[in-house]
Amino acid sequence: MAAGTMEPTGQGWQMRELLRDGMREVFVTQVGAMPGSLVATAQHLGQALAARVAAAEVFAPELHETDRAAAQSLLSRAQLPLTWVHGGAAGNGLGGAHLQAIVGAQVRPLALEGHPVGLAVSDSHAVEVMLSGIHDPDTTAPPAVQARRTFERLEQALALADMDFSHVVRTWLFLDDILSWYDDFNRVRTAFFTERGVFDGLVPASTGIGAGNPLGAALVAGAYAVKPLSPQATVQPLPSPLQSPALQYGSSFSRAVEVAMPDLQRLLVSGTASIAPDGRTVHVDNLPGQVARTCEVIAALLESRGMNWGDVTRATAYVRRAEDEAAFERYRTTHGLPELPVVVAHAVICRDDLLFELEVDAVRGRAPFPPTATPPIL
Repeated sequence: MAAGTMEPTGQGWQMRELLRDGMREVFVTQVGAMPGSLVATAQHLGQALAARVAAAEVFAPELHETDRAAAQSLLSRAQLPLTWVHGGAAGNGLGGAHLQAIVGAQVRPLALEGHPVGLAVSDSHAVEVMLSGIHDPDTTAPPAVQARRTFERLEQALALADMDFSHVVRTWLFLDDILSWYDDFNRVRTAFFTERGVFDGLVPASTGIGAGNPLGAALVAGAYAVKPLSPQATVQPLPSPLQSPALQYGSSFSRAVEVAMPDLQRLLVSGTASIAPDGRTVHVDNLPGQVARTCEVIAALLESRGMNWGDVTRATAYVRRAEDEAAFERYRTTHGLPELPVVVAHAVICRDDLLFELEVDAVRGRAPFPPTATPPIL
């Protein structure tokens, strides 16, 4: 559907607002929404709230070859910092979109070759950068080469805000055909992090998941970075109470990272799965067990920082099998969790025996953010 048109938002949407000193953050999740609807929502927020889109993600169902040209056209016209990935199947409960927008702050749009890739948001405490849709323009290059260039392009975008990779707090890494080159990807990431001194400072939280994209790129990436400007802005990696550090078994990411400022506590939890402290998969061939273990791990991380599921502003659940799309919702309702801004995406998880993965962002500010009573698209 063309940019600027509106489509049904599927099963539902959630919109939440966080009040900060001199600004507001707006978080929108639309279940079942596709790019045209996301673009319409972004336009509405711009007109109604004078909001600037900081980051947007679309998790689409299966993309057929005949749809690829239309998808590429919409990506080029959207003029949004947008990550668009797709799974290998369609389902009634699969897919949706996340959007984060900023109102009332000092912002700087960031673009590579004229295409928007993010936003830099500044106040007296820190500069925050959100990046989306970063990839190597040469999609014919070998996957490992594309991965290296994608990390370098993340650096280029950060440099536009006078930042570098040492400021990266969180990454999202979507690998097409992940199982065919995941070891090569990990070697590229580890080498890049070593060269840039990442292991001597903050190792970002991260999600690395298998998903295709309309561009045919081997890797599409997003990132969140923070450059403190005062001692009141802090960034720290957090240990998981129920899992050991991923670095211990060769994965270059932190379980979670917390960003704290006088007006903000932001917790970014990496893609989390049913993994024991020794790194083994637990509840093999047991989907309900894997969902439960994953949620227990995330709940423990939230509780370790005085937070809970009600503080979640964005969640993405990844299922290996499309028919498992309702697994997280069943767990949520039977365990009394609040309604969450969650999109369920069909994806390939990095281990053959993992059926489910979940990532969440949680935020607290000076005022609570109950779900907004007015839809984002009127």
